[in-house]
Amino acid sequence: TVVFPRIPLIRIEGPIIKTQLLETTLLTLVNFASLVATNAARFRSAIGNQKSLLEFGLRRAQGPDGGLSASKYCYLGGFDGTSNVLAGKLHGIPVKGTHAHAYVSSYESMNDLNERELCDRLSGERRPFADLCEKYLKELGPMLKILPEQTNKGELAAFTSYAIAFPTNFLALVDTYDVLKSGLPNFLAVARALHECNYEAVGLRLDSGDLAYLSLEVRAKFQEVAKKFAISYFKDFNIVASNDINEETLVSLDKQGHSIDTFGIGTHLVTCQKQPALGCVYKLVELAGLPRIKVSQDIEKVTIPGRKNLYRIYGHDGKALCDLLTKSDEPPPEASVKLLSRHPFSDQRRAYVTPTSVRNLYKLYWADGEIKEKLPTLHEIREYAKDQINQLRKDHIRDLNPTPYKVSVTDTLFHFMHDIWMKSIPIGELE
Repeated sequence: TVVFPRIPLIRIEGPIIKTQLLETTLLTLVNFASLVATNAARFRSAIGNQKSLLEFGLRRAQGPDGGLSASKYCYLGGFDGTSNVLAGKLHGIPVKGTHAHAYVSSYESMNDLNERELCDRLSGERRPFADLCEKYLKELGPMLKILPEQTNKGELAAFTSYAIAFPTNFLALVDTYDVLKSGLPNFLAVARALHECNYEAVGLRLDSGDLAYLSLEVRAKFQEVAKKFAISYFKDFNIVASNDINEETLVSLDKQGHSIDTFGIGTHLVTCQKQPALGCVYKLVELAGLPRIKVSQDIEKVTIPGRKNLYRIYGHDGKALCDLLTKSDEPPPEASVKLLSRHPFSDQRRAYVTPTSVRNLYKLYWADGEIKEKLPTLHEIREYAKDQINQLRKDHIRDLNPTPYKVSVTDTLFHFMHDIWMKSIPIGELE
């Protein structure tokens, strides 16, 4: 669920010794998960829903456990897949990716191929696949304005070998040597040979250089070859881009104009370089039925005392208007019934609100030694999170100068809190 400052994410009730022992465990689980899911959601917001996002962060994550957790929470936050195969196995996340540069550079020539044939997808006939790749590279030379003999033949061998291994999911990394003079021609030659064997290539990945320019050039060649060979799907090959991409890169690419379909994001995603840590805290608010408060000269560190309930108030447009904290013994707000909502710390900031609908944000998940609420799957949580973000007004989640979302308290809770606050502050004496 989307949450805001001052909102208690989890309410824990029980003997103080046992609940205090849970502090570090709960904070480490909530902080990192919330931070990474939020960061992923920001990347998704930066490019909209029309493009695909892949998590490529395992090698840069804070250890294998951090990498595995990051894959899970990036998927929750809106990413479409991961290169982390173990995360795919454990959590059912779609596994996506390409081969490495080392795979390409490990081949020197077509003579390095141990397997040169591919079974036709429809007939099962063994076809001379490597020979077809070399044949189509020669045909593509004049059209692409390159000399076929000048393309790197080790790269062609690597693409050929990879296509034989993954004929239904061939996506090649094309920037090991030169994208336009070698990588692209070699990819198209292999894609054309796959087509003759009744397979369809997926696309290519760019991992360096001017991504906007290269993607437009590559797309133009795709369209030209599609028209020349009358193979319409060639023009729609997937162009994947990686290379230390962050939010600013996505915004810049959008302004420049590009033809990228999918972004592979690693370092800036899983290490959360914009905000490396999330500062959730764990505070005692009630003991033996009596409220407790943490007072500070820093207003943001003052806690709201007592056991509370939490409701999200929706307007006529279906968007969230504000969140409302109430004392646990107060009646819940009702749809179509006007109520007074107050800023927790400011006497002057208050407003009447008439909810169109009201949602209780707390569910009891664990009590009496057993799970009380059916636990959703990761995919269900992902869809729920997406829906929660859609319930917010665009001005609340825009990147530049977002409108602050209102977190309010009832009039009863406001006075309850301030009475305890005043009683907890020692009275000074002027001398």
